[in-house]
Amino acid sequence: MNGEKILVVDDEPDMLSTCKKFLERAGYMVWVAERGANALEAFQKEAHDLVLTDLKMPGMDGMTLLREIKRRRPETVVVMFTGYGTIQDAVTAMKEGAFDFITKPFTPDQLMISVDRAVSRLRLEAENRALQEQLEDRFRFDNVVGQSPAMQRVFGLIRKIADTQANVLISGESGTGKELIARSIHANSGRRRASFVPLNCGGLPEHLVESELFGHEKGAFTGAVSSRPGLMEHASGGTFFLDEIGDLPLNLQVKLLRVLEERSIRRVGSNREIEIDIRLISATNRDLEGMVAERRFREDLYYRVNTFVIHLPSLSERREDIPLLANHFLRHFLKATDREILGFSPEAMSLLCRHSWPGNVRELQHVAERAVALASLDHIQPADLPETLGQNRQQGMICPDRFQLPFKEAKEVVIEEFEKSYIEHLLAVHSGNISRAAEQGGIDRRSLHRLLAKHGIDASGFSR
Repeated sequence: MNGEKILVVDDEPDMLSTCKKFLERAGYMVWVAERGANALEAFQKEAHDLVLTDLKMPGMDGMTLLREIKRRRPETVVVMFTGYGTIQDAVTAMKEGAFDFITKPFTPDQLMISVDRAVSRLRLEAENRALQEQLEDRFRFDNVVGQSPAMQRVFGLIRKIADTQANVLISGESGTGKELIARSIHANSGRRRASFVPLNCGGLPEHLVESELFGHEKGAFTGAVSSRPGLMEHASGGTFFLDEIGDLPLNLQVKLLRVLEERSIRRVGSNREIEIDIRLISATNRDLEGMVAERRFREDLYYRVNTFVIHLPSLSERREDIPLLANHFLRHFLKATDREILGFSPEAMSLLCRHSWPGNVRELQHVAERAVALASLDHIQPADLPETLGQNRQQGMICPDRFQLPFKEAKEVVIEEFEKSYIEHLLAVHSGNISRAAEQGGIDRRSLHRLLAKHGIDASGFSR
């Protein structure tokens, strides 16, 4: 059984009957309509993948129907039926967006050849979209979750600097998502097709950090049984992410500064210069300026790595993002299960909002993963959350109370909440199918996409 849905439109009943018979025999799901207006009504109820329509029909003709279909759902493929005298009109229709035309009268083989070509086009475009989403969606900064003013400022800065070659320093507490921001910058830069190579300076002994950075030659030290390029060499042409740069020993700070100035590296045990082309993004949870004052971090290196500084707020500083993040992680972890959990109960969400989150976003992610594993009802309950969330409350650390806001702001909050919950309900009912959700809600498909982006909703998280 093929998954594509086909709508056939023609004012000749015999033509409809013949097409339906052959297409269903080939395994397609087929709808028919004798008038353009009827076809448009059927299209509104069921988003068809392929429309086969006669060009000349009483009332709404095929050209008008083509324009209306493309306006409502641009990805739908349209094939025109035309007589010999209207071939020029069919060519005009192709300029308007039709994929192909079939000249009447046609044989079943001619029909199936055109339909198979159209279906192949549909499947290829679907595969391309899926691949593009896999490559970009995870790290595209538009999809980094956060609607708080603090995160919006971060997104605004990323938009400005992503496509430059300048070095970037990302500061913030552990668990705030510094590497995710670094990957987002890379994914939106001109280096996106090259490698993103990370190294955590705090996770390796000093002698291994040097080898990891610059590589080594055979025999350079005990255990160096063969030559090996370093991570900076691997990153050439792309982005090198140096996490916890504040843990880099002083002698390696000197060597890193030289690399940034000379744009070349020397492997451990070698005098040969190897040219590299990298963009450096660094991250730290330490006070580098204080370390410079204490002579524990080189001042010249500090000014070299912080051309642009992005500070990531702690989760306690972006408390309004907690519900958004919690539901984002919930949908993410549900993908690996066959269960239906609709969200967090008000009591559970209250606990999340009151928690101090010393582990920041990473801690919230782990809490959501644990809750999905433990939940037995259709909403996450307080019993599904760690006991520490009930014990670690601080006065004043609660989600914003709309009744304490001025009327205009409170109204905007209520509208935002309604929009988000309404869209999530539509997606849940239709298993993440955007076209069907838009149809039921009476929302233009493009408008629905804009609302999804606005509220940080991932439609794929609702698929079953």
